[in-house]
Amino acid sequence: MSAAPTTQTSTPRLTPARTRLALLALALGGFGIGSTEFVAMGLLPNIAHDLLPAVYAASPSDANAQAGWAISAYALGVVVGAPTIAAFAARLPRKQLLLWLLVAFTLGTVASALAPTFQLVLVARFISALPHGAYFGIASLVAASLMGPGKRGQGVAFVLSGLTIANVIGVPLITWLGQTHGWRAAYLVVAGIFALTFVAVATLVPWQAGNPKATMANELKAFSRLQVWLALLIGAIGFGGFFAVYTYVAPMVTTITGLKESAVPLVLILIGLGMTVGNLIGGRVADRALRPGMLAFFVILLLGLGALYFTASTVVGLLVSLFVISAACCAMSPTIQTRLMDVAHESQSIAAALNHSALNIANAAGAYLGGLTIAAGFGYLSPVVVGAILCVAGIALAVVSFSIDRSRERRGVDTGVVHAQRPDPLPVD
Repeated sequence: MSAAPTTQTSTPRLTPARTRLALLALALGGFGIGSTEFVAMGLLPNIAHDLLPAVYAASPSDANAQAGWAISAYALGVVVGAPTIAAFAARLPRKQLLLWLLVAFTLGTVASALAPTFQLVLVARFISALPHGAYFGIASLVAASLMGPGKRGQGVAFVLSGLTIANVIGVPLITWLGQTHGWRAAYLVVAGIFALTFVAVATLVPWQAGNPKATMANELKAFSRLQVWLALLIGAIGFGGFFAVYTYVAPMVTTITGLKESAVPLVLILIGLGMTVGNLIGGRVADRALRPGMLAFFVILLLGLGALYFTASTVVGLLVSLFVISAACCAMSPTIQTRLMDVAHESQSIAAALNHSALNIANAAGAYLGGLTIAAGFGYLSPVVVGAILCVAGIALAVVSFSIDRSRERRGVDTGVVHAQRPDPLPVD
């Protein structure tokens, strides 16, 4: 990022207490996003039963697979919205942009709750997802600037912690609410979280400049870099292993393990705990040993998927495997985002947002491919096999990308990795 004008360099830093409150406000947005993105996983049978009654009566598995399109629609909205908004809005003051994004989240989620047909719900989920990547991208840049030098990965992880904590608290509670009062009530609660976040950001997050020299052309230069594409593919393909499993965790719990529907929120809490632990570890690893850390997390993910396939019929096997899988995936997320910001050089706004495009391509692909295998009659364990294949592909892409780094480093070519500890220099007041 370019340096701020000299008239702003004397702006005093925030007090530690004010900094923590600002970070919490940003993380609350992540909490809302985690709730709106993942609550559908636990309510998939409820959505299918309500919006696709004829299909559900004929075949619950077919209806669940079709209802998974709502998850894919949201994911595709993230893919479209993240780079588009980031490229157009890189010059805007960051707080102003965050507030507009939160307005869009609130209205889109209300529309999701009120849409009368399955087709309109798909449209509403797509529209409500458009701000997702841009919010996380801009909020991550603000958090990194607030935390200071050498803590960029931890800043990214702090914003993402709202999403992971949502999977511990928000998603299970909202899933229970949706099971008892209807899935539409669940989405109205999520809309309330976004409205509350708007108030928190407006009150607690300081003004922070955009990049005054940013242009769409400069931001889009990120797409001319091979390593950016490889980093995107690592996230889009490798992360699909998690979403292939997570999308269909509710029917897996009730059908394969044989637990009651009331156990689904408890399983989601465990997954959320794994996400939270993994995210905290991943943020520190991203600042200290990004490349070996990313590979290690991929290997752990693959082991967790293998364990789930062979032990999902037992309660202990299901719970331990899901914890390992969720922890490994969320540990990877800060490493992938930091990697993108490294290799994108000066295209920081779009790089920070693109991570969420990549992860939601993974979301859409994992949900779709897992649904195909279920609809083909291979059962609710078949998405685990899909996940393992995608994970192996992610490992292969990471090895290729890091090999290119080493080759360029030997030739004295700037890979961008040397900037991994560089903080965003724009000041706050």
